[in-house]
Amino acid sequence: MKVAIIHDWLTGMRGGEVVLDSMLKAYPEADLFSLFYSKGKLNARIENRKITTAFTNNLPFKEKYYRYYLPLFPTAIETLDLKGYDVVISSSHCVAKGVIPHPDTFHLSYVHSPMRYVWDMYYDYFPARKGFKFFLLQSIANYLRTWDAASANRVDYFTCNSHFVGRRIQKYYRRDYKIIYPPCLPQDFRVHDNSKDDYYLMVSAFAPYKKIDLAIEAFRENGKPLILVGGGQEEGNLTKNLPKNILWKKGLPRQEVVELYKKARGFIFPGMEDFGITPVESQAYATPVIAYGKGGALESVKDGKTGVFFEEQTVKSLNDAIKRAEKIQFKRWDFQNSINRFTEEKFVSEIRKVVDRHK
Repeated sequence: MKVAIIHDWLTGMRGGEVVLDSMLKAYPEADLFSLFYSKGKLNARIENRKITTAFTNNLPFKEKYYRYYLPLFPTAIETLDLKGYDVVISSSHCVAKGVIPHPDTFHLSYVHSPMRYVWDMYYDYFPARKGFKFFLLQSIANYLRTWDAASANRVDYFTCNSHFVGRRIQKYYRRDYKIIYPPCLPQDFRVHDNSKDDYYLMVSAFAPYKKIDLAIEAFRENGKPLILVGGGQEEGNLTKNLPKNILWKKGLPRQEVVELYKKARGFIFPGMEDFGITPVESQAYATPVIAYGKGGALESVKDGKTGVFFEEQTVKSLNDAIKRAEKIQFKRWDFQNSINRFTEEKFVSEIRKVVDRHK
């Protein structure tokens, strides 16, 4: 069986690339296709295979500004030649699901999210409501929505990472879906009680919907130590004039991030995420999650057992949740029971079952 795996872009190891890595474990002989590929920024299992890119990989300034080519992405993904493949698996948070497979090819799409920046979170990314830029962005977004909905017909079977994403698949694509939770941890991972230091932790890309600004303002008010790990498009604005109790760290090695998870008093998760691998990682080190009570966190965090939820994205609501969490005696076995749902072995098994059932 000849398998092709399509991933939107290969520019770094984030949550989507963790899922992709496990897909490649399920199908080690699969060929890999993408819009962009930045060599040296991914792990060995991804880089040590045949990678075919679209014409977008040859565009100038791609390393830093690839997102600015978004209007070209639908055309680019359709140029990938998938003739001769029995199975196509698309790992999609943008346009990967829109590839054009052969009529006899089974196309399984694992949707991390429909394009959030043109659907339900458009105004989080583009808050302007007037002017030339507003009308230009609206025109591009309208085109992308139309293409995104129409290209859903090229998928034979939809899977996704949470019911939160699944409801959007139903709403925007009018299709059913199957939940396959992301491969966050190995099957034999064991939670241990760790002695905690007096700081809170947030590990995140610096994107608008992550609500890092909310975490900063909450900790500016409460004065508690917060360590911010990450970087991205908004880091310039967000890291200006940080109070002394907030420490920003960028580009940390993985083991240093793990040590921060282990010692943190709590993990801050203030955005509305499609799923969110970092809350699962936090629970793996017996660190409770203080999360906004919407989106994928509702499926990964157990309120009162592995974390607490806050109802409004406000400073007061977040700080009230932190106070509640500090009064709870969290138990190691509750964290273990929670993370057992999110193992790589379960993910690989479920993906293979879907393909074997339909091919």
